[in-house]
Amino acid sequence: MSLVKRGTRSRQTGVSLALSVALASVPGAVLAQAVAGEASDPATGGKLLLTGGVSQVEGSAGGGLAPWALIGGYGERGQWGANAFYTRLGLDDYALDSYGAIVGFDNRIEFSLARHSFDTRDVGAALGLGRGFKLEQDIVGVKLRVFGDAVLEQDSWLPQVALGVQHKRNRQGAVVRSVGAVDSSGTDIYVSATKLYLAQGLLVNTTVRFTKANQFGLLGFGGDRRDSYRPQFEGSIAWLLNRHLAIGGEFRTKPDNLGVAGEDSAWDVFVAWAPNKHLSLTAAWVDLGNIIVGEQRGPYLSLQVGF
Repeated sequence: MSLVKRGTRSRQTGVSLALSVALASVPGAVLAQAVAGEASDPATGGKLLLTGGVSQVEGSAGGGLAPWALIGGYGERGQWGANAFYTRLGLDDYALDSYGAIVGFDNRIEFSLARHSFDTRDVGAALGLGRGFKLEQDIVGVKLRVFGDAVLEQDSWLPQVALGVQHKRNRQGAVVRSVGAVDSSGTDIYVSATKLYLAQGLLVNTTVRFTKANQFGLLGFGGDRRDSYRPQFEGSIAWLLNRHLAIGGEFRTKPDNLGVAGEDSAWDVFVAWAPNKHLSLTAAWVDLGNIIVGEQRGPYLSLQVGF
């Protein structure tokens, strides 16, 4: 998701390349064209087109389901960048709206804010909450790039690695406790490793997350089956078809803490398009597995604007 020059000038302008929500790397000839035309444009930040990434559903830069080690925004060393996003996920029995913002500094640290609004539709009525009852949560995230440069260090086998934290607070504490959750707030800790293979135009990401969130935190944290932090796996792979278009897929395991309903792993397949540095659009088909009343699948659409 060598043609990159490693001199002082290229490091200052931040010749890096990664894709949005499911990013990939640029194949050789395409990358060379991008370097020539965009790397030193101070009006839009030091990174190349698409290196700001897209917004993961919980707010961090990365794919739709999984955060990556890449830092959001187009700011390189000595610069900053920012993105705002809105995501809509329509499922068989529910709908999820997610929106928020990311700010990245010095291509080193990232701050993010996100709000989830989960429409229970007819399920809310069946549970006695009222049709269209919404579960909401706020997410504050911080991500730090620990070492590695996904683009500049092509001669190294080491990936870019980042450490992240996402603190989540569910706004309907009484409701989530009624279905067996222990807490209405929790903190996820994750480590992401992202590797770009520029010659092949591939991005591969692995994330290990320590969490006890039920359905990303929408059903609270911990439960009657277990109430402890357990490692979960998140993986992404993407291929950039050209400078503006990428395809790929993701997989994410989730804890199974609640006796009221088993929780399954989630996956998606996506297409991401970015006409310029200020706009990206991602469409996907997402399967979140069982959420109380059965399997939940549906279309995902995410819009991101920024610089």
